[in-house]
Amino acid sequence: MTDLPTGTRSTQRVSLRSRITLLAAFCVGGAVALVSLGAYITVSRGLYEQVDENLRERATALVSNTQVVAEGRTQIPRIFLDLSDIKFDVVDDSGLSAINSLVIRPPIGPEELKVAAGLKQDYFRTDQGTDTRVYAVQYPFLEGTALVLAQPLDSTKSSLGKLAVVLIVIGGSGIIVAALAGTAVARGSLRPVQRLTAAAERVTRTGELRPIPVAGDDELSRLTSSFNTMLGAVAEAQERQRRLVADAGHELRTPLTSLRTNLELMLASEAPGAPTLSAQDRSEIQDDLRAQLDELTQLIGDLVELAREDAAPAVQEYVELVEVVEQALDRARRRAAHVRFDVRLQPWHLIGHAASLERAVLNLLDNAVKFSPPGGVVRVELSAAGDGYAFLQVADAGPGISDEDLPHVFDRFYRSQEARTLPGSGLGLAIVKQAAERHGGSVFASRSADGGALMAMRLPGRAD
Repeated sequence: MTDLPTGTRSTQRVSLRSRITLLAAFCVGGAVALVSLGAYITVSRGLYEQVDENLRERATALVSNTQVVAEGRTQIPRIFLDLSDIKFDVVDDSGLSAINSLVIRPPIGPEELKVAAGLKQDYFRTDQGTDTRVYAVQYPFLEGTALVLAQPLDSTKSSLGKLAVVLIVIGGSGIIVAALAGTAVARGSLRPVQRLTAAAERVTRTGELRPIPVAGDDELSRLTSSFNTMLGAVAEAQERQRRLVADAGHELRTPLTSLRTNLELMLASEAPGAPTLSAQDRSEIQDDLRAQLDELTQLIGDLVELAREDAAPAVQEYVELVEVVEQALDRARRRAAHVRFDVRLQPWHLIGHAASLERAVLNLLDNAVKFSPPGGVVRVELSAAGDGYAFLQVADAGPGISDEDLPHVFDRFYRSQEARTLPGSGLGLAIVKQAAERHGGSVFASRSADGGALMAMRLPGRAD
């Protein structure tokens, strides 16, 4: 038989429900034990004090009674004859009895002799040998003697024994009730956790992201709501992934089909007996192949960038947005010699990812350059909005954006009717939107003052 690791055995031995039950029983048992102990001590002390008070009252009544009878060499009050439940004696400091009558003598010890000798006024003690409570007080009718009374503790201890049994029964019943209540509470409290566990197992087994019904507004209900929110986020991520794969497959099909057609045509022309292509046709096919490879390369690069943006956020750093825009402008100028850039930048910084922001700004600039006529001006402006945000606006003098295209320009793979004839993947502005939202901002599209398109990013941060 293979032994499990110690941690595994411990985890399997006691479930959370059992631990809650044991904890409830332990807490209630501890509380009941403390209360029972306190009650027992209080009642015990009260009963013993009652015995002492009874002995003191009997002694007071004896020494204050003046009705006496002659009995040997001392005077004995008649009330002595009524002490049927108490042992009594009058002793001197040597322990000898001053009563000649036959009496059942109480236990006499050193403390009683000290009282008889006048060293103590009175004294209480419990004699373990006879299980009695002994009280000694100076006897006023005979010098150098002490009146000693002793009362059995049988009835007191019997009462305490019954009390102990009652407390044990009540305490045990309380512990059992607490254990049952703990089990019920644990079962009810852990039911949402069991639903969460079943839902997690269902997701693992089937991939189904159906939310869990939520009832109530306690901590476990909020946990269920958070779990449902997580399921919704996972479902949304899966849906985005499916859309991206479907759209990417659709976009990749066109250049791949064209590449296949051109390659097959070139290979067929080189087959024996096949008509050869003219130099002009071969040159056109080669140009098409280069253009299609460039388009395919750009599309794959944009897909990789989108996948990177969809992943966990990169390490955050201090970013000077002016430096990011200027670096993107340097790259845009090198491949856009036919346009001029009018740049107006105000200082602005934020916490984010510089490379992601630079790629977004470059996409805005490339989009403006693509639609700008030769000799056109691309206006770039970065200014604070006064509410903790800044606007980065890129405007061109191109044909602009139609009203029906404005709501969709930042969608993935969306290309307007005018843009379908131009190179591009339809992902550039989607990357801009994703980068802005990842940094807590947003994007806008409108018309520029020159009649072209105006693209803007709204980003949080500070100017100082």
